[in-house]
Amino acid sequence: MVSQGPQRRLSLYLVHFTVLTSEFLHWGRVNGLEIVLIVVGAILANRGIHNVGTRISCHLSNVAKQQIRDDFVLSERNKHVSAIVQALEWASVAVIYSVAFILVLIRFEVPITSLVAPATVIGVALGFGAQKVVQDLLAGFFIFAERQYGVGDIIRVSQPGALTGVSGTVEEVTLRITRLRNLAGEQVIIPNSEILQVVNSSREWSQVVVDFPVRQSADLAKVKASLAELAAEMSQDPQWANHLVGPISVSGIESISPGMATLRLLAKTLPAQQWDMAREIRMRGLALLKEMGVLFEPGSVNISYGTP
Repeated sequence: MVSQGPQRRLSLYLVHFTVLTSEFLHWGRVNGLEIVLIVVGAILANRGIHNVGTRISCHLSNVAKQQIRDDFVLSERNKHVSAIVQALEWASVAVIYSVAFILVLIRFEVPITSLVAPATVIGVALGFGAQKVVQDLLAGFFIFAERQYGVGDIIRVSQPGALTGVSGTVEEVTLRITRLRNLAGEQVIIPNSEILQVVNSSREWSQVVVDFPVRQSADLAKVKASLAELAAEMSQDPQWANHLVGPISVSGIESISPGMATLRLLAKTLPAQQWDMAREIRMRGLALLKEMGVLFEPGSVNISYGTP
């Protein structure tokens, strides 16, 4: 009779183990398999969205290259679509993983309704702790909604009223960050909430402003007429005419300083074409003024202010 106690407990243990094993196997065949399928499905959906986004980005890149070859400028629609594709890809991945996480919790029989109160507290805590992230997301939303800039735009980010800042070509725009590539080839990552002022140098049209220093002793009317002939010649040049929105004009004498007068040329160009146009105008203008012998050079004019 005494020896039956351990045997009975052993038999009870075996029964409990058998029941638990059968329940676990049943759970594995039903819920466990569903969890595996949900996780694998989320990963595959993520990869599928990434592949689709990559194909669309490659297609837009090819279209952009063709537009630049044909029209010398990238359309605003292409810039905006590229930015939207990147944002949708990021948002879709976040939604997929969030839904997959909730479905896995349900398969583990975690009462979702009982998590509402703790989730509210956690949400409030995260709201205070992650205010910067929320600000970034809101700022990114308005960047997309208002089409402030897109992929391929050349922008300068600075403080309000400042004339200097971080400049570069927009490579990527998401709801949280903006990636720029500057002239040195460095990639600059800026949180969207830090973008307080944006100067877009490639929106709709651009302006070229070139000043030439001329000696005051020169015949300024003749110099202006010569620059006007140069502007008309360059406006009709097939190599540069396609870059212009309107003809190049000479605005006249912009400023006067001791021994020097500054003549200004203006040209309205296609977006992001102002720099090449300005370089060509400077090169031709300097060659013309040197040929005429009227280019002002420091030290070439003696200036006397008199004796007080």
